Amino acid sequence: MKRFLAGIGFATVLVAITLACSRQGRADGGAPAAAPAQQLWHEAAAATTPAQAFPSLAPLIKQLKPAVVNISISTVVKSHPRIPQMPRGPGGQGAPEGPWGDFFERYFGQPRDMPEFRSSALGSGFIINRDGFVLTNNHVVGEATEIKVRLADGREFAGKVVGKDPPTDVALVKLEKAPKDLPTVPLGDSDALEQGDFVLALGNPLGLRESASFGIVSAKDRTINAGPFDDFIQTDAAINPGNSGGPLFNMKGEVIGINTAIVSPQIGQGIGFAVPINLAKQLLPQLEKGGKVARGYLGVTVRELTPDLAQGFGLATSTKGALVEQVMPKTPAAKAGIKVGDIVVGVNGKPVEVPGQLTRSVAAVAPGSKVTLTVLRDAKKLDVEVAVAQRPDEEMLARGEAPEEGEGGAAAPEAKGPKLGVRLQALTPEVARELKIDGEGVLVAEVSADGPAAAAGMQRGDVIVEVNRQAVSKPDQVARIVSKAKPGDVVLLRVRRGPNATFVPVRIPEEAAPEKK
Repeated sequence: MKRFLAGIGFATVLVAITLACSRQGRADGGAPAAAPAQQLWHEAAAATTPAQAFPSLAPLIKQLKPAVVNISISTVVKSHPRIPQMPRGPGGQGAPEGPWGDFFERYFGQPRDMPEFRSSALGSGFIINRDGFVLTNNHVVGEATEIKVRLADGREFAGKVVGKDPPTDVALVKLEKAPKDLPTVPLGDSDALEQGDFVLALGNPLGLRESASFGIVSAKDRTINAGPFDDFIQTDAAINPGNSGGPLFNMKGEVIGINTAIVSPQIGQGIGFAVPINLAKQLLPQLEKGGKVARGYLGVTVRELTPDLAQGFGLATSTKGALVEQVMPKTPAAKAGIKVGDIVVGVNGKPVEVPGQLTRSVAAVAPGSKVTLTVLRDAKKLDVEVAVAQRPDEEMLARGEAPEEGEGGAAAPEAKGPKLGVRLQALTPEVARELKIDGEGVLVAEVSADGPAAAAGMQRGDVIVEVNRQAVSKPDQVARIVSKAKPGDVVLLRVRRGPNATFVPVRIPEEAAPEKK
């Protein structure tokens, strides 16, 4: 069966992503690497013969195919898949909630256990060492109650999940009673890949065992909104349901990716995605030893530094980095002195151009270790050392929406900002409590639909707490600071909406005339 993931923006067009397997799942990337005493995988010797020397791919396929496996899984389901279960009450052994629970219990007694049904699915994987460790996708084996692994030579083994990491969709399986003559494949360097490099996919698409497809690296560093660690290799090598967990090889016969997702065939063809093998390498030591992954955590909310934001911070519009919008109290970032408005441009000397790079880089640091962040603060570069903590298991709550009605209380003197296209009011204590706002600010009472603030995403009920990095608590303070802006300038607002705050760059229209004092 196929699963569709939505929300991929390619050239501002949204496309759906279908997991490249016959079960549900997803993919992301990034985690800490703890150096094992003995490395779980092996890498190819430098003298490996490149496939370009072969008259065809047949010798390479023949060399690699024995280590590529077919994974079939069974999952126990407590009720028939066509019969939806009634919602469970918090205190009963399966009674529905509300009056229907009393009704069923009175006339039919306590519900009996539902019969067990089994569902099955297929995927792919590859053997990485002679001890019988198989690398695959989490969405292939994560919920399995029974795993069977079939080799190309017909041998079949039971498998057991040793470790799994849902955020990156990587899982490690161990073959039971594995012999010592197992074929293996080496892991390569996915960072060395370049757009246009040839790649080879092997697997079991649609149940067609030992299938091969050939293509190129269409792109790198793809984000498909599957999670905070997205960093996919995009390829046009044919990938279909059943390929999930299978290897993507370079022409040296090294695994450089784990095939994971495809664009829905109803929308497009020749667009598949693979988890970079370097991300999997970071996970493997922890998956083998502990079964799960612990990631580094800073305690900040970041966003992309757009050209307008860069201009608002007095930087060149070409500046890249991750803009810190919030610093959570008592977190590593707060303790190290990271401030709202800092722009992270490097981690341990490696450049950071987008927020995802910061997230993945910090996640790859073992909790308790120290990391050096290079930040821009007031247009000056400085290094900040942070001792990272362990990333929480659950993601932060979604951003809250401002209430539709939010003025409340007695009307305060209004201040109009024709350059922004908003009507402002003082933030009374009553309104602050209603909007769950701590601290001072200025309430946005109205947003002109055709004004620059609306174009920047401002909403009625927002609370402006800073203008051009200056704290504000009165409407006239906002008007005074904004009045200094010229047509074409960017006014940088820090806006609180519910419990969260974000930077909003508002560009003054070119046709706007200076306000008269």
